Amino acid sequence: MPHFIDIAIGTVALRPYVFAFFAAFLFVCVPHIGWKRCLTFTFAGYLIAFSSEWLSINTGFPYGWYYYIDTTSSRELWVAGVPFFDSLSYVFLAYCSYSTALFILSPLKAWRWNVVTLETRRIRRSFSALLLGAFLQTCLDIVIDPVALQGRRWFLGQIYGYREQGVHFGVPLSNYAGWLLTSICLVAAFQLIDFKRTDEETAGLASFPFHSLLGPMLYLSVMIFNIAITLIIGERFMALCSGLMYVLPMLMVVILAMRRVNRFTKDELGEHLRDYPWSKAGRVLKVGK
Repeated sequence: MPHFIDIAIGTVALRPYVFAFFAAFLFVCVPHIGWKRCLTFTFAGYLIAFSSEWLSINTGFPYGWYYYIDTTSSRELWVAGVPFFDSLSYVFLAYCSYSTALFILSPLKAWRWNVVTLETRRIRRSFSALLLGAFLQTCLDIVIDPVALQGRRWFLGQIYGYREQGVHFGVPLSNYAGWLLTSICLVAAFQLIDFKRTDEETAGLASFPFHSLLGPMLYLSVMIFNIAITLIIGERFMALCSGLMYVLPMLMVVILAMRRVNRFTKDELGEHLRDYPWSKAGRVLKVGK
């Protein structure tokens, strides 16, 4: 038992940034879909991520052949040759990517002290949200994996490597194809869990101000953290490539968001309020006004 406690403490102490992001995910996701759905997705997302990693290190699918370097299993939790924190990170990466997709796809209502995405059940389970969320998660990995591969140069440590050097700063393109496939599975699982009705139907959209921005902010925080690490270890060209990949899309998202603010139709607002009658948008503007 003392060894188990040491492992549990070490799992968090060695990876505080991962668990900080995970705590932020819980803070944003629980008011969005409720405790039961959030915990169900955490469990399901971890299993999907772990399965994909275990398969790849043993069969080469879906990411290509790579391997983990066991230097910390005596200090943190590993499961069947895969670090626990690594599979757990897929959960908050999938959620923040999906919630960013909802922000992009949904009409926006803003007033002085708040902004709300007028998302609906139709938008949340749409094929567009599935593909865009998976694509956004893959884009995050394009930033994360090259700097993670340089883990020996920062506090991550050298925990993995590829059998053959890839063309993207050492990362093979098969890795990103695998991430896209896994991300599709993760977002699809989230949509399925979110679609299933439970006795927790009052969960749907949080009432505290600017909650709709927190998922995209978590997404940006993960991106900025990894680009900052890239700069700290002196990989300026890598950081430049990662940053430039996001400049134009982010500019387009901001411009399009500004053009969408308060330009929704009565039907769009009505559908939003029918699906989520507790939404704060309904307290400010009623259908028919």
